[in-house]
Amino acid sequence: MIPGRNSSHPSFKRSFLFALQGLRTALATERNIKIMFFGAAFAIVAGIVLRIDALSWAVVIVCCGAVLVTELINTAIETVVDLVSPEFHPLAGRAKDIAAAASWLISLTAAVAGSIVYIRALLALIA
Repeated sequence: MIPGRNSSHPSFKRSFLFALQGLRTALATERNIKIMFFGAAFAIVAGIVLRIDALSWAVVIVCCGAVLVTELINTAIETVVDLVSPEFHPLAGRAKDIAAAASWLISLTAAVAGSIVYIRALLALIA
């Protein structure tokens, strides 16, 4: 459906509510999303405790957002693959593995960036 072409297209408000519904569903049904949200909350608390600077906050927030978004996309891909290929198929498995690899890679990248931010903040507290 092309936005604006059909009067039955959801309004901006309804689209926003659908997005919130999707987030609620993911949080209720997906273990990894819960883990990622806990990690983001931990990163934010660590930033408050360590009193990181504004640029470090930007790095932390972007990393948390990237990890959460990638995990949501991974979940969506896995859901669609399960829908179209309920029985095992090598290509379905490959698609799911690649989506999971994207989530793992952004998580690893965020962990490295976060380590740099928090080690720097810890060293500043010691000095």
